[in-house]
Amino acid sequence: MQPQTLRCADIALVGFDADDTLWRSQDYFDEAQARFEEIVAGYVDLGDLGGRLYAVEKRNIALFGYGVKGMVLSMIEAAVEITGARISAADLHRIVVLGKDLLQHPVELLPGVREAVAEVASTHPVVLITKGDLFHQEAKVRDSGLSDLFRRIEIVSEKDPATYARLFEEFGIDAGRFLMVGNSLRSDIAPVLALGGWGVHVPYHTTWAHEAEAPLGEGIERMRTIARLALLPAAIHELQAQNSLR
Repeated sequence: MQPQTLRCADIALVGFDADDTLWRSQDYFDEAQARFEEIVAGYVDLGDLGGRLYAVEKRNIALFGYGVKGMVLSMIEAAVEITGARISAADLHRIVVLGKDLLQHPVELLPGVREAVAEVASTHPVVLITKGDLFHQEAKVRDSGLSDLFRRIEIVSEKDPATYARLFEEFGIDAGRFLMVGNSLRSDIAPVLALGGWGVHVPYHTTWAHEAEAPLGEGIERMRTIARLALLPAAIHELQAQNSLR
């Protein structure tokens, strides 16, 4: 008897997110934010410095996009605002150094990632869809050692329904034949479900506040949540079995 495979005519392509799905990322941003708060706390006695920083980051996303460089520019702006422009040039330079350190962190794959992606790639075409600073994301993909597994690598400025719809057109598939895997409900799961696709949510232990803002509407039955990527092949099989009964 031939072993049962994951292939199903209905799911023709599997997409993977990168940061905090395949390798560590938010941990480093959290550490940088903690250092930022220590610097600014030397000038003011205020609570919720993280919330003040996020408010600046959120209003700047449309201008700076996502990634380290946008975060650092927002840190500088927030530091000037919060301290009433009293922050020193030396401390502003310390904030810039935080960004440089973030850009130079080695890529650390999460446990079982290569094996899980390779197993899915043995039965489905797989693509990588990530957002953020182009140069930084390209470097992380290169240093990850995973690029050989993906049919295509897409680095986009935003991951919303319009972006996914454009990608589906380029891929030549309907949304209902696409499954997205990622840690962010906002960027990886909700937009794909809204278009009629499928999703496997792999929560990470820490998430940027912006990515946590994601009410899920219709289509939640087309999603599964797993604790680690090693469980992905089984989750895909379960979703495909569900789809075959529809």
